[in-house]
Amino acid sequence: MSSAGRLGPGPGLSLGGLTTEEVRQDLAELDLMGPGELVALLTGDSRRALDAVVRAVPTITAAVELVYERLSGGGRLIYVGAGTAGRLAVLDAAELGPTFNVPEGEALGVIAGGDRALRHPAEGAEDDADAGAAAMDDTRLSGADALLAVSASGRTPFVLGAARRGRALGCGTVGLTANRGSALAAEVDVAIELVVGGEVVAGSSRLNAGTAQKIALNTISTAVMVLLGKTYGNLMVDVRATNAKLRDRAVRIVDGVTGVGPELAAEALGAAGWDVKLAALVAASGLGPDDARALLASAGGRLRTALEQAGRERKRAQNSHE
Repeated sequence: MSSAGRLGPGPGLSLGGLTTEEVRQDLAELDLMGPGELVALLTGDSRRALDAVVRAVPTITAAVELVYERLSGGGRLIYVGAGTAGRLAVLDAAELGPTFNVPEGEALGVIAGGDRALRHPAEGAEDDADAGAAAMDDTRLSGADALLAVSASGRTPFVLGAARRGRALGCGTVGLTANRGSALAAEVDVAIELVVGGEVVAGSSRLNAGTAQKIALNTISTAVMVLLGKTYGNLMVDVRATNAKLRDRAVRIVDGVTGVGPELAAEALGAAGWDVKLAALVAASGLGPDDARALLASAGGRLRTALEQAGRERKRAQNSHE
């Protein structure tokens, strides 16, 4: 391994000056507090996370636009991080399939140290920039994709290596950090800086920095999915109905969209193989599943557009018979 690939805390990489490493002198007696005081402090202090996200709305918006542009053009969304940031990134990627029916492989989460690092410490893995670049190669990253790199410090070598590889390949790159003017910000197209200040436990970025990152990741992915037509209004019409709870929700969604009642909604879902979006179109239009599927495809998968088109065709058919 090259000396450049494995980066230690040498010159230019000192953590001491980072906002996320700030030691708050007002909390010097934290260890003397009782349970009630600790809970009140931690919950009240978490407001810093939300405030940081709200301040970053312009750059989060730019990230949403970038990711939407890449995904609508057939690209993928690749997340990368290490430690807490990596776990949050993998979680966001994993939830897009069941919630929005994103096909396997179109949203991937990569964490330094591999899947074992999701449950076990692998802190040393984050120091290898070459491994970050290699991990991107393993995903077959291309210029068509969007890369979302997450690092509270903004200087994690694994994440920097991944971001540099993404940029070299022509990816749309987004960096999510908790410090201003970080090395990661200099490597990406859109830098989101969620500056929460010093943590209650100094340096523990699993607290406010992690909370802010979670909110921002949820915001980016949810907004992109809505723009891609993965909802009808605020209904998750692309949900995968894979258990009893979700099947019950699917019936309520189809009924809510069409007003046909639970019984006919369940019947349409059965005919559509429990594809919620397809079932709603079947129930509303009277089309068979194959014709409804073709109509959805012509509408770019957007249920509202397909319903409007079905309504226009039905009206034309009625007028021609008058």
